[in-house]
Amino acid sequence: MTLQILIMYAVAAIFGLLGAGLILALTRPAGPAKIYVFRMVGIMALALCVVLATSATAMWQWETQS
Repeated sequence: MTLQILIMYAVAAIFGLLGAGLILALTRPAGPAKIYVFRMVGIMALALCVVLATSATAMWQWETQS
């Protein structure tokens, strides 16, 4: 596993934790603007986590096939 793949996994983990934290923060009462922003940014961060992890896994598989 190369350094680039490890970095992609690390960034994916960071965004996954950030997204999960924002979504979990919605359990506390807040105004409508805060709910909208936390929900939107949280979902986008989780989606970025999934895309980066999938890409890193694909790169890792391509690397091992060579």
